[in-house]
Amino acid sequence: MTAVHARGVARIHAAFDRARDENRAAFIPFMTAGFPNQQDFPAVADALLAHADVMEVGIPYSDPLGDGPTVQRASEVALAGGTSTRRTLQLIADLRARHDTPIVVMTYVNPIYAVGPREFMRLAAEAGVDGLILPDLPPDQDLEIADLAAEHGMAVTFLIAPTSTPERVELVAGACTGFLYAVSVTGVTGAREGSALGEVPAMLALARQYARVPVAVGFGVKDAATARTVAQLADGVVVGSAFINAIQGGQDVGALAASIAQGCRKD
Repeated sequence: MTAVHARGVARIHAAFDRARDENRAAFIPFMTAGFPNQQDFPAVADALLAHADVMEVGIPYSDPLGDGPTVQRASEVALAGGTSTRRTLQLIADLRARHDTPIVVMTYVNPIYAVGPREFMRLAAEAGVDGLILPDLPPDQDLEIADLAAEHGMAVTFLIAPTSTPERVELVAGACTGFLYAVSVTGVTGAREGSALGEVPAMLALARQYARVPVAVGFGVKDAATARTVAQLADGVVVGSAFINAIQGGQDVGALAASIAQGCRKD
């Protein structure tokens, strides 16, 4: 099945398969919906999607505990500009009309419950969302959201960290249907100075003992060099804060995305 005709879980897995066949890690850029504003977000997303294997769109949220200052500020700006959860899904529907690339939504559980899980899943599926990344949902505590996503053909992704025990990794990996998101460092999102990826090899070795889906690494990847380091080990490379910083600095997001995508090639 090709990525063009697939949707949901199948479209995500097809994207990872294509990247693997081309001897590279899948490139997964992140952008907060409605940033830097609702008018300019589509152009920013288009620039990232031009190089992405999978696109991650964040729903702005007022209390994003897993995000660092850069993504927090982007959420604050987007919320102040009127980007709600429902508006985020409308923006994604507009992107889907132009792109076949898999689109996954990164969201905390509160925005889902604010809309209502069943209504949220219905709207997300209608918008063309292929999967959900759920950073604050323990897969052993609430299966309703994951089950509802599956009913609508959408994948779910949960996170592990260097501090995750083997038992925890086994549980989380078993619950993922899209890809497993491995956090490269203990802490919050954000580009970091120097290399903070020393714990990645051991974490990925553990993850691969249990994962039946691709394993992507995020947090701390900021440029082609750090992407290249991660790409030698992981199936996917997630980059977010670097693009928000680029927008704030007036840089060309498309050029940065092209450079990082090139860095995702394996040796």
